[in-house]
Amino acid sequence: MFLILLSVIQNSVEIGSLQHLLPIILSFFFASGFISYSKTYLKKNNQQKLIHVFACMVSLVIVSFHIYHIFIGDYNFKTDLPLYLCSLLAVLIPIFTYYRKYWVFEILLFWIIGGTLQGVITPDISKGFPSFDYFRYWTVHLGLLSIIFYFIFVFKMQPSLKSVFKSFLAFQLYVILMVILNYVLDANYFYLNQKPKSASLLDYFGEWPYYIIVGQIVVIPLFLIIYLPFYIARRKRNYLANN
Repeated sequence: MFLILLSVIQNSVEIGSLQHLLPIILSFFFASGFISYSKTYLKKNNQQKLIHVFACMVSLVIVSFHIYHIFIGDYNFKTDLPLYLCSLLAVLIPIFTYYRKYWVFEILLFWIIGGTLQGVITPDISKGFPSFDYFRYWTVHLGLLSIIFYFIFVFKMQPSLKSVFKSFLAFQLYVILMVILNYVLDANYFYLNQKPKSASLLDYFGEWPYYIIVGQIVVIPLFLIIYLPFYIARRKRNYLANN
């Protein structure tokens, strides 16, 4: 039994497995209760404090993860820096929750929902439960989603159509920065030089460099799909207000 358990722990997380689905289910109930509690019982000032503390906890997890691996001596600056989109957002997210700038929300909404969606559907985790990497991965991806939905439902922040294109332009700047850093470090951050080894949506976009081109092409339609529910809700509110 111990050998079977050990083999499960050492394997990467398979799509559709309990290690994949359980964190998503638990996070859904947590985020729903978290948002409902804040809306029902907390004043605006405390709502702000609560989400900022939560964002700091998400950031602390990923910072601790990197410090831990630097300490044990198996850290590789070509592969392990928190420069992948979700990791970078997790490090910086407390800045957003503290200042609550709308233009930052416009960018992060599409980055977080669009960026974490693939990570949630097709997890890329080197070691399964109960490894540090496993908890780090789900804390980052599901934590970011919880934060952005908190801002949508608690603070009532909504994107506009212009937000789609603002977020896309900001995304291009991020890609350019990653291209430069990959060249300097001889690295593969954001998978711009090679697709991830695990199954991912990029597998349907062809080989390098075609998957990068296709990926760029589908970003705006993806962002528009994310924007669609907000557009429909706004049209519905306007209709009800005028009738």
